[in-house]
Amino acid sequence: MTEHKQTLKRALTLTDCVSVVVGTVIGTGVFLKSALMAQQLGTPALVLLAWLAAGLLSLAGALTYAELGAMFPRAGGEYVYLGKAYGDGAAFLYGWMQVAVAATGGIAAIATGFAIFLSALVPLGGAWVERTFRLFGQEVHWQLGMTQVVAIAAIVLFSAINCVGVRLGGRVQSALTGAKVLGIAVIVFGAFLLSRGAGWSNLSTPAGTPRWSGAQSFGAAMLAALWAYNGWYCLPLVAGEVERPQRNVPRGLIAGMLVVLAVYLLTNLSYFYALPFGEVLTANSTAHPDAPPVAAKAALTFLGPVGAGFVAVAFIVSTVGALNGAILALSRIPYAMARDGLFFKPLGDVSERSRVPARAIIFQGAWASVLALSGTFDQISTYTIFALWLFFGVTATSVFVLRRKMPDAERPYRTLGYPVVPLLFVLVAAWLVVNTILTSPVESAVGLLLIALGLPVYFYFKHGRRRGAH
Repeated sequence: MTEHKQTLKRALTLTDCVSVVVGTVIGTGVFLKSALMAQQLGTPALVLLAWLAAGLLSLAGALTYAELGAMFPRAGGEYVYLGKAYGDGAAFLYGWMQVAVAATGGIAAIATGFAIFLSALVPLGGAWVERTFRLFGQEVHWQLGMTQVVAIAAIVLFSAINCVGVRLGGRVQSALTGAKVLGIAVIVFGAFLLSRGAGWSNLSTPAGTPRWSGAQSFGAAMLAALWAYNGWYCLPLVAGEVERPQRNVPRGLIAGMLVVLAVYLLTNLSYFYALPFGEVLTANSTAHPDAPPVAAKAALTFLGPVGAGFVAVAFIVSTVGALNGAILALSRIPYAMARDGLFFKPLGDVSERSRVPARAIIFQGAWASVLALSGTFDQISTYTIFALWLFFGVTATSVFVLRRKMPDAERPYRTLGYPVVPLLFVLVAAWLVVNTILTSPVESAVGLLLIALGLPVYFYFKHGRRRGAH
């Protein structure tokens, strides 16, 4: 096989880049998380402020990553940046966290969400097997049924699409992103222009509503919103397949996150405009598991009974777009690790026909399918977000480290607002991690334990690489 055929193909345009950001970020969170945040904060204004704060924090992260992505336009994203700044050990632990938990767990959570939304249109039946047991001090409800089968089928389908070629994956991503933005636009404009009983008075807080209890509650609400913003880091992962990456990676990141921020703020404002605050409080959440999602409640105000079906379709399209984008981008992490000799060697191969890391995509899909059998959407997503933000903060510090270590390196894009923007991102990320440890100690302990389990695996591959060099 020639060297040319062993390399990834640069086929993603600027439009594809923006679609990867928007399509991967906008998934299920904007339809589901507002109810939980309303319960935590107690007023529409604070919920909107939490969405804005989380969006600005994610944009600060995107601005910081844009410099790193333009400097190192290779597949792997944070794995590459951490390796350049801190060495193989830090890079491997990040990659391990993603491959073992965050990336594959995120794919599993999105696929499970897709199956749940599909069941609103096509009844999937009850669980075949159910068990309840305690794990790490928490009660975990496990079940096996058609929901899990459909989730795995979705993972297999979009893994297969992305094995065909990155150009096809990018075109599918662009089409799904356009469809999901159109669906959200119908909900937003319908809520503002056609909703019965809507008005700005709905944004006032009714008497007797529980108020927020301080900064910890705001941090917990921000963390919920950050799940909805999760995915902005995916574009740098496929930088090795982007046309003119020094130009298109920064532009795609920044433009994509500005679109997401605007969409999220308008969508949540439309919820509070169309619905009394009490309706948002009692929408689908852990406290009200059988209630309709807040987006469905908003659509019912102007579409009537048809609204629930429309929102279910919008959920499905949005979730599928996020699933395809995640599979496209995140498979480049095990690929990059394998190319560096820090993971199973076959995962670093590039398909001669499609010029994509097909084996890495298949491996990722297989492990994500196993995780899809392991828990519910909320259980999976809770374990992943803590570990992600721990590494987001560390990766952002790479900008400072690399400016000192590599002062003369070419930087086609320099972080806007340096050093304030990356410093604020690092500080807020640190605060969120500490706040999560205080508010969710069990989930935090599980995340740290899973990261620590990567140490013996790292030494195994490190030893194997040294042995292979002799």
